[in-house]
Amino acid sequence: MSLFRLRAALAVAVLLLASGCASLGPAQRAAGAQVAIDARATAIDCNAADACAQASPLRELDARAFAESTPSAPRHYVRILDEGPDALVARLAMIRSARRSIDLQTYIFDEDDAGWLVLRELQAAAARGVRVRLLLDQLSALEKVETVAALASVHARLELRIYNPVLDRVRLSTPMYAVASACCWRQLNRRMHSKLLLVDDAIAVTGGRNYQDDYYDWGEGYNFRDRDLLVAGPVAREMGANFAAFWASPRSVPAERLGDVARYLRAQGAPRLQPPAYRRPERVAALAALADDPVQVRERLVAPAQAVAGVAFIADGPAKHRDDAPAAQVDPASDALRTLIADARGEVLLQTPYLVLSKPAQRLFRSLHKQPAPPRVRISTNSLASTDAFIAYAISYKYKRRYLRDFGFEIHEFKPFPADAPIALDATGLDLDAAEAETAVPSRRPSLRERRLAKRGLREAPDSESARRSPFSSGGMPVRLKRAGMRLGLHAKSLVVDERVGVVGTHNFDPRGDTLNTESAVVVDDPAFARALAGSIRRDMAPGNAWTIGRRDPSPILPGIEFTLARISERMPIFDLWPVKYATSYQFVPGPGCEVPPSPFDKDFRRCHQPVGDFPEVDLGLKWLGVRVFTAFGSGLSPIL
Repeated sequence: MSLFRLRAALAVAVLLLASGCASLGPAQRAAGAQVAIDARATAIDCNAADACAQASPLRELDARAFAESTPSAPRHYVRILDEGPDALVARLAMIRSARRSIDLQTYIFDEDDAGWLVLRELQAAAARGVRVRLLLDQLSALEKVETVAALASVHARLELRIYNPVLDRVRLSTPMYAVASACCWRQLNRRMHSKLLLVDDAIAVTGGRNYQDDYYDWGEGYNFRDRDLLVAGPVAREMGANFAAFWASPRSVPAERLGDVARYLRAQGAPRLQPPAYRRPERVAALAALADDPVQVRERLVAPAQAVAGVAFIADGPAKHRDDAPAAQVDPASDALRTLIADARGEVLLQTPYLVLSKPAQRLFRSLHKQPAPPRVRISTNSLASTDAFIAYAISYKYKRRYLRDFGFEIHEFKPFPADAPIALDATGLDLDAAEAETAVPSRRPSLRERRLAKRGLREAPDSESARRSPFSSGGMPVRLKRAGMRLGLHAKSLVVDERVGVVGTHNFDPRGDTLNTESAVVVDDPAFARALAGSIRRDMAPGNAWTIGRRDPSPILPGIEFTLARISERMPIFDLWPVKYATSYQFVPGPGCEVPPSPFDKDFRRCHQPVGDFPEVDLGLKWLGVRVFTAFGSGLSPIL
C-alpha cells in the first residue's frame, strides 16, 4: 500500500471511530436484532381468509383484467395519476384492500404527514394478517434511527429492509457523507431509484412519486407536479418478481441488523411506534376518508381507467449494481427506452425534470436529427425558477445550443406558478393563507432583502421541504424568486412516441439512470393511452405553464465570431467561460397570425414570442454567479447528477 493510501485509510478509520460508527461484531448485531424480533407482535386482528380487506371498487380493475386475460392476450386497466391527492387516495385504497401481500419499494420516505399516513396504514394491514414488505434506499430513508427501530419491532408480519447501506448505518449524518465519500464512493453512488407499491401481485402504482408531502400537494411552499400510473392485470406478477429480486439481494439488509439500529435496540430496547403528530390532522383525516368512500374511489380512480392490451414492465434489477454484472443486466430499462425512441417516425414527447443527457442518449438524438425526415422532439423540463436541482439546471443550461442545433429539441421549461397545472389544494383542505402565516417569523426583524421586497409589494417564498433530502437525492433547495406563492416544480418522468406508445416511470433519462440508479417504467402500447398521456404532457408545455427556449437574437457586431467563440467555450471540458449563451427563454404572445404557438424553428417564432431573459422569475442575486460557476466548471459532474 502506498503512503498516500495508508494515510487516507488511517484518516477514514479515525473519522469512523471519532463519530462512533465502528461496526458491531456479529454477536452484538445479532443481540440487537433479537431485541426487535422478540418485541414484534404476533397477534392477528382478523381470522377471515381475505384478512378483512376493505371491499374497494378499485379492486374491480384487477378482477376484470384477470378475467378478460388469456395467456396469449393479457388485458390490463391503467389510470394516469396526475393529481397528488388522487395518487395518495389510490395508495390508501390499495393498502386497505390487500388480502395477502403488500410490497412497497421507494427512494425517499419522509417522516411527514404523507409518510406517517402510509406507515400507519401499513402497520394496520400487518395487524390484520397481510404480509408487508417495505424496502427503502438508505440515502433517503426515514429520518430517525428510533423510527426505524420501532418499525423493525412493530409486528411479525411487517418487515423493513434498507437497500445498499453504506458504513453499516441506516442514517448518514452530513459528516458521515464525507466519510462515505472518502471510503466508499462507488457504493455510495449506487442507489435504488425504483418505486413501486404492489398489492396481492395484482394491482400496482409506479412512477415518479416518493413518500413525502410535496409529492401529494401537501408541501407548504413547494410542491411537485408529478405523475404515477395505476396498473391492474397480469403485468403485476412481473413487478412482483422484480421486487422479489431486490428483496432477496444481499444489498437489502434487514433494518434491525444495521449497526446504528442494532446499537439503539441494545441500548434502549424496542421503542413503540408512537402515534404521529400530524402537522395538519384535519387534512389527513379528510383524505383518509376519501379512500373509504366507494363513490369517490370509483369516480376518481375506477371510472377514468382505460382498458389496454399491450403493457410491459421494464426494470433494472439489483444485478445492475454488481461489479461483474453481465452487459445485458447493466441498464435494461435505459436500453428499452432508447429503443422506443429510436423507432420514432413523427414525434417524441419527453418529460424529465433534469435535462442532463447521458452519452448514449446524446448519440441517439443526434442520429435521429440527422435523418432525412427527423421526428419532432419536444421536451418538457424545469426552468431555473421551478427546479429543486439548481446544479443540474446549470449543467443543462450549458448545453442549450447542442440541444437546439444538434438534436433539434423544442424545449419548454415549466413555470414556478403555472396558470393551469394539475394541483388540487382544495381537495386536501390546504389553507394557503394559513400556510403562509406559518412561515412568518414575527419576532425576527425583516432582513434588508425582505424590506426591499416589501417595498416592491413582494414577499419571500417559503423554503422547500425537499431541502431535507440527502446530498445524493436529485433534489435540493429551489432558488429565490421575485414574488411569493405556492411554487411548483416538475418531477414527472414520461415519454410518448408517435402517439402510439406511452411510458410512465422513474427514469430521468439522465446519466445516473443509465449507470448508477436502478430504474423502472411501465410501457403501454396503446394509441388511446398514448394520446391521453401526450395531452397531459402538452398541458405542461402550454404557454401559460411553460416558457419556450429559442435562439437568442444574434449580436449586431460580428455575430459569426461570437457564435464561434461560444461554441468553442461550450466544448471545453472544464473552462466554459463565454458569458453569452446561444439560447434564452421566450413567452408566447397571441395575436393575429399567432393563434397557436409556432415551433422555435418556425420563421414566425420571434413574431409570436417575446424574450423574457435567461432566468425568468428568478431573483438571481449571487445565484447568477453560481449558475455561471457550474456552467463553467461543472460539466464533470454530469455523470452523477
